[in-house]
Amino acid sequence: MAMKVMKKVGLIVAILLIIAQFFRPEKNKGDATLVKAFLEDTRPPAPVKTILEETCFDCHSSDTRYPWYNAITPINYWLNDHITHGSKHLNFSKWEKYGLKRKDHKLEEIIEMVKEREMPLSSYTWTHGNANLSGEQIDQVITWAKQVRIKYAIEPKPVY
Repeated sequence: MAMKVMKKVGLIVAILLIIAQFFRPEKNKGDATLVKAFLEDTRPPAPVKTILEETCFDCHSSDTRYPWYNAITPINYWLNDHITHGSKHLNFSKWEKYGLKRKDHKLEEIIEMVKEREMPLSSYTWTHGNANLSGEQIDQVITWAKQVRIKYAIEPKPVY
């Protein structure tokens, strides 16, 4: 008797999962060139640029490179939540819209999050092995971000 109930429950769950595949969140596919303003403004050295491209831009820009498993519901909703949340806190595609003070603050946050190994998220590095930053890579990102912050500190402020 219990086996029949388990089979029915399993069948219902399977049917619901199949139906769920027809419902997907909207993809984060914007203009990939918008990140260019950030790169031109901050001029990361090649190794740091690679780190940013491989570990940051998927969740912190308007153009995400989706992995194959994004085609599976409910995983795609989970990924979409990460992307939405990440780009709300920092969106490199909107860098030129940020004021100088905000840019400086975002770089300060990058330093803190990378130094404390809070970014990239462990859930991201679990599926993106190349996003596991070595101590040397962390130092490179921190050094670059500090240099950009110094540039912002000495940059002339607009006069109105």
